[in-house]
Amino acid sequence: MKPLVYKKAKRIRHAAPVRVKLHVTKGDTVQVISGDDKGKRGQIIQVYPKTGRVVVRGVNMIKKHQRATQTAEGGIIEREAAIHHSKVMLIDPKTNAPTRIRRRRDADGTVERVGVKSGQSIARSR
Repeated sequence: MKPLVYKKAKRIRHAAPVRVKLHVTKGDTVQVISGDDKGKRGQIIQVYPKTGRVVVRGVNMIKKHQRATQTAEGGIIEREAAIHHSKVMLIDPKTNAPTRIRRRRDADGTVERVGVKSGQSIARSR
């Protein structure tokens, strides 16, 4: 038996996405610390601050079925997919090992990234 009165669905109002403060930037060399690609190293190609995800070269490869266009040929293309930034660690240039980072403010007010174990300053790649 069908119900006599149908309830109207409430509309869900989505909040604006919150930008996540990332510990890595485009161009950094990182190592994957969890997941299928654990232990792999690569350079960050792209950063998505709104979702907190990064794309690392050679990591999390997926097959994309590409439709043929006037300029590009169709077929199955293998490319990198984004992973969450918490799954990667920055590589310390001094020890060549994955490290956590800390932010330190200099006397002139500039903020620099510092490797926790080595204490070495890690420059932001631009």
